[in-house]
Amino acid sequence: MYQLLDPSRFVVFITGATSGFGAAAARRYVAAGGKVIATGRREDRLIALRDELGHDNCHIVPLDVRDRAAMEAAVAAIPAPFDAINIVLANAGLALGLQSAAEADLDDWQTMIDTNISGLVYTVRLLLPGMIARGGGHVVTLGSVAGEFAYPGGSVYAATKAFVKHFALAIRSDLQGKNVRVTDIQPGLTETEFSLVRFKGDEGKAAQPYSDTKAMSAEDIAESIFWATSLPEHVNVNKIQLMATTQAIGPFDIYREK
Repeated sequence: MYQLLDPSRFVVFITGATSGFGAAAARRYVAAGGKVIATGRREDRLIALRDELGHDNCHIVPLDVRDRAAMEAAVAAIPAPFDAINIVLANAGLALGLQSAAEADLDDWQTMIDTNISGLVYTVRLLLPGMIARGGGHVVTLGSVAGEFAYPGGSVYAATKAFVKHFALAIRSDLQGKNVRVTDIQPGLTETEFSLVRFKGDEGKAAQPYSDTKAMSAEDIAESIFWATSLPEHVNVNKIQLMATTQAIGPFDIYREK
């Protein structure tokens, strides 16, 4: 039987920690004895999270991952002992809208690209050198089943998550010999604020994907992240793809002339 790594040695940098997977992961790691650097745009939520988890366990950095200069400054200014980062959870991301490609809002597309792709690569690139210098670590990216199974109205969102999947696989090869593991987490139907953000606060539309079904929770995904990072250092989980039991891959979309 595997001897799990001591979770108290974990120092975890989390983007998008103000809700959903990021906040759940922060709670999971601190509950296991780890320390967390929680980042996000909503400072009030970060303060509440730090108050909940304790100042000795949670250091907060209000920022937008799309802002490269802010990311660079934040990483450079992390105080000890939080600066001994050995897990990077590149979680910040979003979907906006569900219109067809010919009708979608270009600003929404750009926001998804800037957040899900640019924010991700800034996060990983800025934190990798420190982990390598300290002897190793673990990069966890937040993808989606949409990165493998496209759906109507999800064109750019799905494309950004396909980028995440391949980025994780590519840096896995780049990091050979550096003792840095890479795992892409690919959740399916999970009830968080995801749909509320996608539909810009429309609670009725946001509730529809979860109606009359049993979706996964943010805590379910956080547990899978924790498990992957808790395995012995010689074990790398390339990806974890999760779906609710009530969700499956749908039929092909076939257009039929009338």
